[in-house]
Amino acid sequence: MLEPAEQADVVIVGAGVAGLSAALQLTRAGVSTTVVEAAPHVGGRMTTEQVDGFRLDRIGRLLSTSYPELRRTPGLEGLPLCAFAPGVLVHSGGRVHRTWEPGTARGATPATRRSARGARSARSALTAARTLAGAPRVPLVSRPQRPFLGSAFDQARLGAALTRLAVTPVERLLKRPELPAAQALLARGLPARTVDGLLRPLLAALLCDPGLDTSSRCADLALRSYARGRMCVPEGGAGTLPALLAAALPPGTVHTGVKAVEIATTAVRTADHGELPCRSVVLATGARQAAELLPGLRMPSFHAVTVLHHSAPRPPLAEPALLLDADRGGPVAHTAVMSEVDPTRAPAGRALVSSVVLGPPPDEDDVRAHLSGLYGTSTANWELLAVHHDQEAVPSMPAPHDPRRQVRLLAGLYVCGDHRDTSTVQGALHSGRRAAHAVLDDFGLAPRNDLRTVPVAA
Repeated sequence: MLEPAEQADVVIVGAGVAGLSAALQLTRAGVSTTVVEAAPHVGGRMTTEQVDGFRLDRIGRLLSTSYPELRRTPGLEGLPLCAFAPGVLVHSGGRVHRTWEPGTARGATPATRRSARGARSARSALTAARTLAGAPRVPLVSRPQRPFLGSAFDQARLGAALTRLAVTPVERLLKRPELPAAQALLARGLPARTVDGLLRPLLAALLCDPGLDTSSRCADLALRSYARGRMCVPEGGAGTLPALLAAALPPGTVHTGVKAVEIATTAVRTADHGELPCRSVVLATGARQAAELLPGLRMPSFHAVTVLHHSAPRPPLAEPALLLDADRGGPVAHTAVMSEVDPTRAPAGRALVSSVVLGPPPDEDDVRAHLSGLYGTSTANWELLAVHHDQEAVPSMPAPHDPRRQVRLLAGLYVCGDHRDTSTVQGALHSGRRAAHAVLDDFGLAPRNDLRTVPVAA
């Protein structure tokens, strides 16, 4: 139980991945820290529920093996990641086209437990994949005779663009001229067919923005991660990641079911647990909750996300691939047989199909019809397990967007979250690190360097 008179150097409000990341940085530097969370569990939006032996993520966010914070954050040394098959599958013109990534020269994981099985089927075509000498390899189209991304020259331009992004330092990307992502991609000479055929559905999966109104700098960061690594998910569900972060903190650090109602630089007042005195406060809630506790804090707009989970008697696709819909022929933006990516998410003998709709919950008959067309099979005997909708799932990042917004509001008061960085798991973890470093700097302490050498993804 949380004692009202208990005093810590820092109180962190919110036990999502940003708040837990900040708490780990502070405790490892010797700063006593208390984390309070209004919900009965840690993780914020990054949670997993269990239904009849299935593990269902509430918001289907993808990670990348190239995310630096997965290597830098304490507690994630043993994070098991399940990788998708290299590249993606794209449904376009009534057919499914395969893109793949011949290999990665960069991009590492804390612990990739299993390699994607679909990669073996593509090895026979790897000799046709051309990459720049010494540069990270990038996705190429497996069927050049049917150029859904344009001509061979267009595909070469796409490969060169992704390769340049892969080797460009992040700080240089953040200094580029800023436009809406769709305009920037076309301005770089990429044909509309390439943008609409691959980059638009791919960025919709990575950033939850089908309109590509996102800042071109943030889109470049997402494509850079894609070109340098592999898309992946935590084994056992999204909730595995925040659970590992919480477990790495000293016992008694995190207190769930404690709602903060007022904050100041030296105290947090809670609804039922009194006032918690401290030297500094870090606000690590979602954007709306942060604006309620700190009136005047800028409130971003959001991308709504709906995730539908279906149980199927057999996998409609026998490989761990992400399937994108370039035609936008229905409500589903992307879908995957998640039990092929991570077998722990479904009981033996059943398949779990998770599909993401970028918007409000659609009619389920429309979803079934769309999935039937995407997978080329009947969905009549699929069972709907759950529908998770979040109207404020992902903060939008329209141009101009500052992915390094100030985390230090004033001495003793700090704020972090994906709404202060990029709207990704990487952004949330990184903003927590930045907030903790700002606190340590004001305390006159030095942060620990937790960069680890880890194996390259298979």
